[in-house]
Amino acid sequence: MINKLLLSFAGNLGIRNKNNVVIRWSSVSKPSLGGISFFISFFASILVYSVIFGESDIYHNLRFLGFLGGSFLAFFMGLADDAYDTKPLIKLFTQILCGVLMIATGSYINVFQYEILNYALTIIWVIGIMNSLNMLDNMDGITAVTSLQILLSIIFIIYIFDWNYLINITVLISLVGAIIGFLPYNLNPSKMFMGDTGSQFLGFVLAYVSIDQGWNLIKRIDPAEHYSLLAIIFSFSLVLIIFTVTIVDTTFVTINRIRKGQSPMVGGKDHTTHHLSYLGLSDKQIGYRFMILNLLSLILALLAVWIKVKFDSYLGILFVLYPIVLILYFYKIKHQVEVEKNEKI
Repeated sequence: MINKLLLSFAGNLGIRNKNNVVIRWSSVSKPSLGGISFFISFFASILVYSVIFGESDIYHNLRFLGFLGGSFLAFFMGLADDAYDTKPLIKLFTQILCGVLMIATGSYINVFQYEILNYALTIIWVIGIMNSLNMLDNMDGITAVTSLQILLSIIFIIYIFDWNYLINITVLISLVGAIIGFLPYNLNPSKMFMGDTGSQFLGFVLAYVSIDQGWNLIKRIDPAEHYSLLAIIFSFSLVLIIFTVTIVDTTFVTINRIRKGQSPMVGGKDHTTHHLSYLGLSDKQIGYRFMILNLLSLILALLAVWIKVKFDSYLGILFVLYPIVLILYFYKIKHQVEVEKNEKI
């Protein structure tokens, strides 16, 4: 309903049609308003949680306030970019600020014994995920479906381990509902995009919740092993599996552009999605394939966690082969596309 209302007033909201300045696969200009519905659902879920559970104490929780502040920063930075096309340095500064705010309020990756390394990794993680979701938002439905998979992975992990994260699970379930409500407007052929408003906001939220439910999971379930080499490898592997689609796409694009002497931050039609299209797949077919890839990420992430809990084993680390195989697969496709292109010349 929110998306339908936003679409009705798209012409009067002052938000640019995304194709005007950004290189997208679609040649049709459409409103980039989807992120607004995500933020409304996010904010409403916090208010509802406060009323239903009478938990006004969350507003005195420093970590929660850091999460809230970072979410607001990410949303309004994305909103400004959709409206005015802000400079990349302003976006980067805001992303760093989001990471610093998390650290200052006690939310940071804790896998190393040296805090400076944990702080640095936290800021890199926040910047990386916020940008990777933004970069992935290049074809109808891809980022929305990927975000949905990551949210479901995190929700299941919270469900398995700790219902004390009730405020987090309330917020995440509301975002799942918001994305499901957005998908009919974003799946091919789309009526609107989520824009930077959506990708930056979701990127921050996902980066934040994946810290406790991904990076720091071993610290919560097996503190004695927290700083062991296997625990560190497991933490890296788990988040890599959960975020497979975003990390593979960003890595693929970044390596290719650096090899060509191009900036990874500049838009282009050289993403994993685009190379599938160059092979002759339709946008809908590409969308279905990415749904399958995301489903595999969800299953493997939960299996890795289940194996650790059930058998006290780190065998789930082996599932990190999935993103490795996937990036090799896309390089094979890239090579095939280049060969076919050269044959036509």
